[in-house]
Amino acid sequence: MKVLITGANGQLGGALTRLAPAWAEVNAIDADDCDFTEASMLTARLVVEAPDVILNAAAYTAVDKAESEEDVAHAVNAAAVHAMVDAMADTGGKLVHVSTDFVFDGMTNRPYRPDDERNPLSAYGRTKAEGEDHLRPEDLLVRTAWVYEAGGANFVRTMIRLMKERAELSVVADQIGAPTWATGLARSIWALVEKGATGRFHHCDEGTTSWHQFAVAIAEEALERGLIPRAPSIRPITTADYPTPARRPAFSVLDCSATRAFLGDTPCHWRDNLRLMLDEEAKLG
Repeated sequence: MKVLITGANGQLGGALTRLAPAWAEVNAIDADDCDFTEASMLTARLVVEAPDVILNAAAYTAVDKAESEEDVAHAVNAAAVHAMVDAMADTGGKLVHVSTDFVFDGMTNRPYRPDDERNPLSAYGRTKAEGEDHLRPEDLLVRTAWVYEAGGANFVRTMIRLMKERAELSVVADQIGAPTWATGLARSIWALVEKGATGRFHHCDEGTTSWHQFAVAIAEEALERGLIPRAPSIRPITTADYPTPARRPAFSVLDCSATRAFLGDTPCHWRDNLRLMLDEEAKLG
């Protein structure tokens, strides 16, 4: 099976490439190989490639910057998805598209199910929601949240850097979600593809936390592995104390029960996956 992975240099794209099963004939591309803001160029490239499956891990993910660059975010997060669907309509095959918890407004008191109503609060969320709208019934949508990977640009590595530099940090405590190790997400995506899944699915690690609680856990685990020199003081603050250009959902936990039932697997808790990621981070030096 010919599989094209987009966003190959990103956290998820790299994990998908690294964990590709033997049955997949993989070609991985990134922005250096193809301009994802040029829809016609992307369509032409994909028609030539004619993959059986596209795993679309490419995205504009600069949430705050998207408020002033919504046209660029739209080009990558929505128009490029439309171009992929157009190409697949010509050549056949399935699009597997990765989206985000930011398509929801965070106003619920329970985890979001795949078919729940969307109401994005930000330009990033709006463009990702529009990208979802281009998918066909035979395609596969996988939403996730708070993604991190060893060696990547993410909250975990940012916290470790700041903990090396500062004795005290302030982290938002009133935004609740579920972290996701990109390695685990990639495994779920490959398993969904192998089982022929279509429609909407969610994948995050088991359990919920706040950004503040996540930072505290990072500090504890990083200190144990010698990744930081001391235990920092981590002060909880509110979203109002740390204003940002983009509004973020206060509660964006995703209900992943349908995914787990479909795959017949057992979810890993976010703290366990954080430990595995930091073990890898320690090996990277």
